[in-house]
Amino acid sequence: MSASPGTDTFLLPDLGEGLTDAAVLRWLVSEGEVVVVDQPIVEVETAKAVVEVPTPYAGTVHTLHGSEGQTVEVGAPLITITRSEGQPGSGNVLIGYGTSGEATSGRRRRPRARPVSTGAASGPDIPRNRPKVVSPLVRRLARDGGVDLGTVEPTGPGGAISRSDVVRALAAADGSVPAPAAPAVGDRRTPLTPFRRTVAAALTRSRAEIPEATVWVDVDATKLWELRESGRTAAGAGPGLLALVARFVVAGLREYPVLNARLDTDRQEIVEHEAIHLGLAVQTARGLVAPAVLGAESMTTSQLDAAIRDLTTRAREGTVSSEELTSGTFTLNNYGALRVDGSAAIINHPQVAILGLGRIIDRPWVVDGEIAVRKIVQLSFVFDHRVCDGAAAAGFMRVVADAMESPSSAIAVL
Repeated sequence: MSASPGTDTFLLPDLGEGLTDAAVLRWLVSEGEVVVVDQPIVEVETAKAVVEVPTPYAGTVHTLHGSEGQTVEVGAPLITITRSEGQPGSGNVLIGYGTSGEATSGRRRRPRARPVSTGAASGPDIPRNRPKVVSPLVRRLARDGGVDLGTVEPTGPGGAISRSDVVRALAAADGSVPAPAAPAVGDRRTPLTPFRRTVAAALTRSRAEIPEATVWVDVDATKLWELRESGRTAAGAGPGLLALVARFVVAGLREYPVLNARLDTDRQEIVEHEAIHLGLAVQTARGLVAPAVLGAESMTTSQLDAAIRDLTTRAREGTVSSEELTSGTFTLNNYGALRVDGSAAIINHPQVAILGLGRIIDRPWVVDGEIAVRKIVQLSFVFDHRVCDGAAAAGFMRVVADAMESPSSAIAVL
């Protein structure tokens, strides 16, 4: 799209999956800067991911449309570039956008390509090692503290710079972490990001539509803890606690398939799913997501462990697929990792149940008539009372709890 003779205006691309807008997190270029084809120009946040958007045009940046923090509609102007002669667009942009057929013919699209400088006059060298920052809060902390992110050593997942990395850099600069600036007079307003708006809508719908009920039970997980510890060898750590619990959850859902289901309100039918796509609540820099281990019903404990570790890592990096984010049929929430004991979680609509796992702590417990110190964990189970009654919920809970209390015998028969 040409804004005026000698300029090209690039519109915010269709980012896929029916998304209609994105928030500008950080401009990677400034007005007056020379850019080359395929150079990343801006980081935007959608309801599903943080994405770097490349430019299909070369030239000098004339106008940046939208300030950082502003939401831009798909199809609205994103950047206007004063055209460089002899620089056709590459077509290497996101879904729904491209340039001339001559420029793209015979080329494979390279996702998030970074141009390599050849020393030609078409544009400046582009840094190969641009700092990877996922969280806008981390960027703001660095900006407010005057920290150059290019000098910060990343320790976060996937080589991302975390908040603690920036705090460490601030402390190293002057020996202490600076106090936050005094707030301006009046209330501070922070617009909801597309991701947070999507989360808010989903949680509101769940609370509005689902008559939920909660049951909970304290479980003696001492033998489960010992089983996990016995699996640690020089060759590897063995399956983790979450993988073991996930195996028992799968067994419980096989026995009570009504909890691996959704409610079709239009046809007034309970739809039980054949496959168990086990959703896992994962806290990321952008917020809480619940991607699913697809086909968990066919996995061994070791396979579940590998799948869970891979999925949670990719969730924190923002690289899980849309299918993984939307296909869950039941959710397991390990909020014990946040050092809390219990929670009345909100069901992930359109699922009908969610199981919460609290922290495992030493507590006095009566064993064979005597008090002993045991590893105790609280399970909390929230279910849609429309699809079943308390008997089914309690039955499912006992399958999981009994297996956790006698894990070796449970795994032997699964």
